Amino acid sequence: MSAHHFLFYPTRMFHSLGAWTVLVVLVFVYVCFKVASSTRRQSVDKDPDAVEQTKQRESHSDSTTNLKQPYDAFLVLDVEATCKQGSSFDYPNEIIEFPVCLMKWNDEKRSELVIVDEFRSFVKPSWRPTITEFCEHLTGITQSQVDNAPSFPQALQSVSQFLTKHGLLEEHTDGPFDVRDFVVKACFINQIPIPAWLRGDVIDINSMVTDWSIMQNNRGRKMRAKLARNHPHRPRLNIRSQLRVLGLSPFEGREHSGIDDARNIARIVAECARRNICLRPNTTINPNRRWYWMGKSGQVLFQDE
Repeated sequence: MSAHHFLFYPTRMFHSLGAWTVLVVLVFVYVCFKVASSTRRQSVDKDPDAVEQTKQRESHSDSTTNLKQPYDAFLVLDVEATCKQGSSFDYPNEIIEFPVCLMKWNDEKRSELVIVDEFRSFVKPSWRPTITEFCEHLTGITQSQVDNAPSFPQALQSVSQFLTKHGLLEEHTDGPFDVRDFVVKACFINQIPIPAWLRGDVIDINSMVTDWSIMQNNRGRKMRAKLARNHPHRPRLNIRSQLRVLGLSPFEGREHSGIDDARNIARIVAECARRNICLRPNTTINPNRRWYWMGKSGQVLFQDE
C-alpha cells in the first residue's frame, strides 16, 4: 500500500502562471464533462429519466464535437511512500519517490498530449529512516537509494526548479502523493507548508476513467447509481484496468515504481484527450486534513502494533 493513484490534491491547484494554465493530474485522475450535441438532445423523448440519462452520457462519452481543452500543461504525479504489511491508509506514510511527468499539447486542436520532460527524485524519510522489507519488495526502492537521497523539503525545491525551467513557476514562487494524503502527511512531518502549486483542485484519473466506463456500459437508474462514489458495486479500476478499458496496450515497466506508474498514467491522460474528454479538476485537496497520530510541531504519535 505504497501509493494511491492521483494523476496529474481548499485553494486551487490549477493556476495561471505567466502564459501557462497548469493542472496537476494525480494517479487518482476523474469525472469528465463534455460538450453535448444538440442534435442528440432533440432526438430524446421528453421523459425526465431519458433526458437526464442523455445529458450524463454526453458528458462522459466520446464526442465528435471539437472540445476546447482549458489547460495548457499537465503535471502527472504518482509518489511512492513508506509502508508496512497490513497497514491502513491512516499510517504515517513518508514519501520516498517523487516523480513528475510534464505533458503539453502537441497540436493546435488540443487533441494530442505528449510528455515533454520528466522529473524523478528518491526521498530520504525522516520519521522512520529505515524502510520495511515489504516496502522494498513492493516498490523496488532500496535502503541505499533513500539513504543517499535528499530530504523531502530538498526534493520539493528540486521540483520547483524543474517547473521554473519550463516557465511554469516564477523564480520567486515557493516550490512545489498522492497530494491528497501523502504530501499532506510529509509536509506535516517535515514541518513545512504545502507549496502553492500543490494546494487546490486536481484531476483524479481513476474516478474519471471509472465514470467514463460506467457511462459506456450502463443505462438509466443503474448508471446513475453506479456513478455515486459510495455505490457498493462501483468498479475499482487500477492502472492496468484503466489501460484495458481504454483499449491501450498493457502496463509498461514495473508496477509501484513511481516513474513507471506516472508514465502509464500519462498514457491514460493522453488517450482521454484523444477521445475528446475534457480534462478538468474533480478532486479537492485539503491542506488542513489531520490524522489521529499528528501531535504538536510535527510530532508523530504512532505506536506500532
